[in-house]
Amino acid sequence: MGSVPVGDLGFLRGFPNGLGFGFGSDSSSSSTVLDLERREFVKAPSRLGGKKEGGGVVDAKTALALKSHSEAERRRRERINHHLAVLRSMIPCADKLDKAALLTQVINHVKKLKKNAAEISEGYTIPSDVDEVRVEVEGDATKSGSFIVKASLCCEEGPEILTDLRQTLQSLHLKIIRAEISTLGGRVKNVLVMTSDGSSRAIDKHVLMATVHQALKSILDRVNSQVDFLPRTSFSSKRRRISPFESSSSSSSLLY
Repeated sequence: MGSVPVGDLGFLRGFPNGLGFGFGSDSSSSSTVLDLERREFVKAPSRLGGKKEGGGVVDAKTALALKSHSEAERRRRERINHHLAVLRSMIPCADKLDKAALLTQVINHVKKLKKNAAEISEGYTIPSDVDEVRVEVEGDATKSGSFIVKASLCCEEGPEILTDLRQTLQSLHLKIIRAEISTLGGRVKNVLVMTSDGSSRAIDKHVLMATVHQALKSILDRVNSQVDFLPRTSFSSKRRRISPFESSSSSSSLLY
């Protein structure tokens, strides 16, 4: 078998970049090719980066994005599992509940706690930080001959508030049958249960309620105007935080 001179290899010009020699079906980084211009064998350049036909090499940015997404998903699942564990610790006998049943139990438990808290708060006359006047009127004067009026006034403590209440209610022909007065940190709440005399027969219940509300609102306005002229250290500027059970309270069947 004769050899082919390098100069007579013109028939190889039809191959791209000359004729390649290597192992396997594709030329690799260790393959050699024949450079027709230089007429000698040279090492083939490595083919790095880019995708092979059919998907082989995964782009580096895509791989990084997939890894970041996987980590974020793992942290999200961990947070959810942690919150579920906290909820399980709040509900009795919740170890074997699935997520949907657990959330249902938690919602019902929270509703029950809110209801219990509301019932407990109604049993205590504790002054709030908001000035407030409430009036409720019950009964029918045309049948029973009198109304039952329940009113509450919450405001800053004032030196003449009890006197104002007594005079105002006398002018409205209301008799106090029960009174609860509580103070807390410079605030006072008066809860009064009153009954109207026979002169209220001709008065509509809603008119009486509006009249009592307006009268108590006038007292509230006077108390606030007096507090504005008092030294700031006298009342709410230095309130002491105490338990509701430590607040001073008193009740009587009659104020006057």
